[in-house]
Amino acid sequence: MFAIFKKELWNFFGNWSAWIIIAAFSIISALFLFFFENNFNIFEIGSATLQSFFVLSPWLFMFIIPAISMRTLAEEEQSGTLFWLFSQPVKITEIVGGKFLSVWLVGVLCLLPSLVYYYTIYVLGVPEGNIDGSMTFGSYIGLIILIAAFSAVGILASSLSSNQIMAYLLGVFLCFILYFGIEQLASYKLMGGADYILQNIGFYQHFLAFTRGQVDTRDVCYFLFVIFLGLGLASWFVWKKK
Repeated sequence: MFAIFKKELWNFFGNWSAWIIIAAFSIISALFLFFFENNFNIFEIGSATLQSFFVLSPWLFMFIIPAISMRTLAEEEQSGTLFWLFSQPVKITEIVGGKFLSVWLVGVLCLLPSLVYYYTIYVLGVPEGNIDGSMTFGSYIGLIILIAAFSAVGILASSLSSNQIMAYLLGVFLCFILYFGIEQLASYKLMGGADYILQNIGFYQHFLAFTRGQVDTRDVCYFLFVIFLGLGLASWFVWKKK
């Protein structure tokens, strides 16, 4: 699995795709947070908080993570190298696991430039340093876990299709439904008490707890379950192609 992980990272960083994705995420988030007139602009909000970044980031990752993961298995099948991997002394779970870790790491690296935003708000706060560190730290943990969940969903989408474009569209669709679609459906309150259950199936409510600075083991276990379920299904679909 570690060999596949290193190979995938080399592919991401060797052809500049990872650098472009990290730069694109940083530029887009900076424009929304500091330059464009919108509800995410920190200067217009007037509060020394990174909350806008943690509201905006899941929507950006909803499109970025499937773009990173779409080629992981779909390209292998399309080029025929997936069947070459089957002949090697490596388990299918190791193939899927190595690719998942590489996608997740690239997603996490997208967050590094955001530390500049934290420092900027820390300095500009009145008084200096007037920023809720525990809430920010909890939000970062939640975002890292959410990236892992999106990565697992993206890997699953890539295992379902041999076409990279279809894998990307399916990945975006699944991430959108799991993060926002289920939450929005539950907000209509059409099913009575079942709305609460439906609400807790989606990503949004569990991620929202992290943005409040609450690192709850129930939310962590929920995301771990989703990650292992997604990777398990991806391994099964890959095994069906063997």
